[in-house]
Amino acid sequence: MTTTLVLKSSILGEYSQSSKLIDYMVERMGSDRIALRDLAAEPLPMLDGAGATALRGGEDLSEQQQALLALSDLLVEELKTADTLVIAAPMYNFHIPVQLKAWIDLICRAGVTFRYTERGSQGLLTGKKAVVVTTSGGRHKDSLHDMVTPYLSTVLGFIGIDDVEFVYAEAMGMGKEAQQTGLKHARQQLDELVATV
Repeated sequence: MTTTLVLKSSILGEYSQSSKLIDYMVERMGSDRIALRDLAAEPLPMLDGAGATALRGGEDLSEQQQALLALSDLLVEELKTADTLVIAAPMYNFHIPVQLKAWIDLICRAGVTFRYTERGSQGLLTGKKAVVVTTSGGRHKDSLHDMVTPYLSTVLGFIGIDDVEFVYAEAMGMGKEAQQTGLKHARQQLDELVATV
């Protein structure tokens, strides 16, 4: 049976359109094998020099470093056990929320989720599918302003997840009619994807 890891990252709480779309998708999936992590409600620590040392497996780690390494191990295990990854990635100032970036920094680990070879990097988390739901105040799809899609495609591919579907809900800040059109389009995309997840 498929296990799905769902990540929310919006700071807008009950007003978040990306979170509402994720809830819409999860409800239609009808599975009890879903793990939810709200990265805004329970933020992860930002990676610093001491944390980077801990994630590289340094010796004589402090208690704080050991705790960060244990947290990273937990996040990686959540990801490893999931067949499908669903990410809510609203666009904030043309990029992903810092809360989602913190998660990425804690799960991208050499020798754990990727490795370096003579031919370059190789992702170790293969055989998984990812769905990214991204919302934006304007219309940025297929433009130079969309840095969310190429960035997440690169990061997910870097750890071995090449099967990635993007669902766009655009024009959230361009008036009620445009917002409703954008949400309707996104829900239609999600309806089509649910059958494959």
